[in-house]
Amino acid sequence: MDGVLASFPLAIKHSHEGNLECVAKGQNNSNIEPTVSNTHYLRVVEPVEGAHVDVYSGPVKFFEGKTLELRCQLAAGNHVSYKWLLNGRLVSQSPLHYVADNRLLINRTTSKDSGSYMCIATNHFNKTVFTANSSEVVITVKGVVSNPDISFTVLKKDSHSYSAVVTCHSMRGTPPVTFALYRNRTELLANTTVEERNATFKVPLVLGQHLGWLQCQANNGDRIAYSKRIPLEVVPVGGPVMMHYEYDIGENYAVISLRFYCKVVKGSLPRYQWFLNNTLLHGRGSFYNVVNQPPEQSKLLLSVGRSSAGTYHCEVSDSYDSTTAISSKRQYLDKEVLNRLPVLVVAVVFGCFTVVLLLVFVCCWIGVVFRRKQYGQKSLWSLEMERMAAAYEGELDLSEYDEDADVVKTARSGEFDQASNASVDEWSQIKGPVDQQDEPVEES
Repeated sequence: MDGVLASFPLAIKHSHEGNLECVAKGQNNSNIEPTVSNTHYLRVVEPVEGAHVDVYSGPVKFFEGKTLELRCQLAAGNHVSYKWLLNGRLVSQSPLHYVADNRLLINRTTSKDSGSYMCIATNHFNKTVFTANSSEVVITVKGVVSNPDISFTVLKKDSHSYSAVVTCHSMRGTPPVTFALYRNRTELLANTTVEERNATFKVPLVLGQHLGWLQCQANNGDRIAYSKRIPLEVVPVGGPVMMHYEYDIGENYAVISLRFYCKVVKGSLPRYQWFLNNTLLHGRGSFYNVVNQPPEQSKLLLSVGRSSAGTYHCEVSDSYDSTTAISSKRQYLDKEVLNRLPVLVVAVVFGCFTVVLLLVFVCCWIGVVFRRKQYGQKSLWSLEMERMAAAYEGELDLSEYDEDADVVKTARSGEFDQASNASVDEWSQIKGPVDQQDEPVEES
């Protein structure tokens, strides 16, 4: 049986994509079972065209911390893949950057998210690739201005006229920024809007008087940021200048380095200067380093050696007026002076030794006087003899023996006779024969 072939001319549209089946059945004959072909998926590829970026989150300029949502829209195209570029660099998926389908979502934006965004849409049919690039959309994420720092310097116009030059400076924040200077919170002294993050103001000044508390305010459209409050008061330097030093000792117990300190009793804006043999020491040298810590003090760090020997002193003047300066006492130092034992130390050691000797002498004298009072007119020699006699008698005490006293005496008498006889015999041998007239008469 020959097969039957049927064809259906069709203008393919995007809506035709899907599973296609062919059904064959007898015409006007219900007894013939319909036959269904295998299913074929029809993929319809429509080349991409007309890409553009829509900002779904709202304005293109906003402050950091808000959410940015962008979508890549097409005039035509399906089976599309998308890429997002920021300033020409690919935006990758991250905890704060969500990239899916045609969406780019950025949570908690920062100023780093500012720039030009564009999307690239692509699809392909067989080996043919279709691409559509959107135009760029500029997004500005404005940094919130930070709390400004406040400081001032003094400007001298003449001998009786001074001004305070106040500086307000914020470390962060997108310009333009409006700065305002207030005194005592409510009195507005001046304000200005600048394309920078700092501004300066001039305020009349009277030396030695407290003229209130100054505070800066900064605002770039999101909120007002406040500086700390500082007193508008300038006290000229005065009183004595005190200078002292500390030292470090090396392995051989010799002084190897020094730290000089210079401080003035009063002064709001002092300027410190160090001198060696009346020569000004600037910043850092081969053997020294000047470390200023205004207004509290200034330090001079020294390495002890031949170059550092000499006479040191420091001078303090007002930073805004150097016509008058107060000098400290002068201090001569070299290696030998530093390693010499101080006179005070020698005096203390000698004094302590003398006190110890006096205490020993007094203790001995008190002991002698006490013993004389206790034993009356007896001399120390007689007391010692009595002590020795008492000790000897204690050695001859016979009460500890159990023998009879008479037996002991007899035995000891015999021992004494034996000792006497032995002595006579020895003497006879030494002296030789004795005369007859010297011989003892025998007893009857």
